[in-house]
Amino acid sequence: MLYDITRKCDAATAKLCINCDPQSSPEPVLGPAQTATMPRVNPAPAIQPDPASIPVISAWAPLRRRVFAALWIGGLSVNIGIWIRETGAGWLMTDLRPTPIMVSLVSVSTTLPMFLLSIPAGALADVLDRRRLMLVVQIFGMLIAALLAATVLAGRITAELLLLCMLALGAAQALVNPAWQAAMADLVPREELPAASTLNSVSLNLSRAIGPGLGGVAMVYLAGPIAAFVISALSFIAIIAALAFWSPAQPARSQSSLSGERFFGAMRAGLRYVRHSPPLHSVLVRTLSFVLAASSLWALMPLIARDHLGTDAGGFGTLMGCMGLGAVLATLVLPRVRTRLNSNQQVVFATILYAVALTLIALVPDKRAALPAMALAGAAWVTMVVNLNVAAQTGVPPWVRGRALATYFTVFFGSMAVSSPIWGAIATVTSLPTAMLISAAVALAGLVTMLRFPLTLPSAADLERSGHWESPQVSRAINPDDGPVVITIEYFIPEARSAEFAAAMQPVAQTRWRDGAISWTLARCTENPRRWLEVFVVESWAEHLRQHDRVTHGDRKVQDHARSFHEPTSGEPERPRVSHFIAAR
Repeated sequence: MLYDITRKCDAATAKLCINCDPQSSPEPVLGPAQTATMPRVNPAPAIQPDPASIPVISAWAPLRRRVFAALWIGGLSVNIGIWIRETGAGWLMTDLRPTPIMVSLVSVSTTLPMFLLSIPAGALADVLDRRRLMLVVQIFGMLIAALLAATVLAGRITAELLLLCMLALGAAQALVNPAWQAAMADLVPREELPAASTLNSVSLNLSRAIGPGLGGVAMVYLAGPIAAFVISALSFIAIIAALAFWSPAQPARSQSSLSGERFFGAMRAGLRYVRHSPPLHSVLVRTLSFVLAASSLWALMPLIARDHLGTDAGGFGTLMGCMGLGAVLATLVLPRVRTRLNSNQQVVFATILYAVALTLIALVPDKRAALPAMALAGAAWVTMVVNLNVAAQTGVPPWVRGRALATYFTVFFGSMAVSSPIWGAIATVTSLPTAMLISAAVALAGLVTMLRFPLTLPSAADLERSGHWESPQVSRAINPDDGPVVITIEYFIPEARSAEFAAAMQPVAQTRWRDGAISWTLARCTENPRRWLEVFVVESWAEHLRQHDRVTHGDRKVQDHARSFHEPTSGEPERPRVSHFIAAR
């Protein structure tokens, strides 16, 4: 049984969802006295700022902020340690169990946790204290790295134990990534966020250029793989110290009774948004089609260096360093490339370049030829990753960005985890060069999906909060957890425009599903063909209140277009009539 608890309000108030942002905290609506009514805003086109009026922010500006600089340096140290550790682990596996499948499993052990844990980690980054989460996880990572070094030093390492330790370290990395991405907004002002993202990219690529080479040198001139694992453990010290002394000036979340999102609800909300977001679909398809093929190089590189190119641990580190160097150089060139090529053109170019690099490595078994080919592969890899990252970050509103990025990480690293053993099996059945050629062909074939899933970047204005909804007026106190909430919106549409209206409601339906509706229906009255009823359901009253703070200008355009078909006659309401109901207990 349902009972009506609100007065009639404008149709703009009807878009509700279960998606929650723990950073926002709309006040609960307890009764008419507490209800604050927003002023009505007439639809207006979003105005893009004049580029000439936007101040130029230096790429190094965030480093002037002490806390960000300390965390960035600590992150760089950890990233270098990761590459040193992975170089040592890959080379050690060629001694413990030198088969393509086992060597490829080293890559799987570091990427599989990113596939399994990214979405839970994204939710944790929203519902827990980010600084404390990162600090605990980094200490855990340092202890596991030290345990791995001690095990190797004692001569008790086995292939299975090596994979287990790498799996635990991959889990630590998976738990930290979303929290770090979300914490950037707490460390720098909004106008410096692009520069902070660029510096993160510099850190990743610089570590890719330095880490493998240092790992190779450590293994050759120090104590073999033991040295790589010791250095990896020590690399955590800087980031742990920076996190320990960081005292955020403001709490990460509001203390409102509606500010805290439940863990599983946060995950469901993020997944629901991604499921119904076409821009994110394109990002995920592009990620899947490229990484499934491109991961062959990462998975098989230790064997390619030793068996195909005939080099030692130092040569392996040099090859990986060349790949990192190519990535760093591409990072410096990309700003100019973006002025000439759009995102989809860059994706096509990067895919072709990566396929060429794989082909050169496969057909020319010479280290001198492999070095520039690895640099090309690194440049292509970072070009693709930067475009995918930008599309994932800018294709969603801020409230769901962390969870959208977590989904992107899941697909990215899940593709690597799934495909790495497959490329190992293909190399076992055929040969290393054949596996590389097949992966190049698969990468090129994946470009066909561009026809259906090109990258699309919504404008920043469309993703901004519009704040034009009126708060619903209620006649009695409502518990935030009460629900489900049923919303009905009544339209009166001329019969001649029925087909147009039904078509205009399809994008509206997508926004309802995407932003949290658990059901949606558009129905037509059997008695009066002019009368239409939109009905959708959300899980709780709290979710309804949160959605009022998240409606965007893009949502408003879609809903206002559908509402424009409402043409009342005598005795019919001037505007679509909205009612809210809560399930009776």
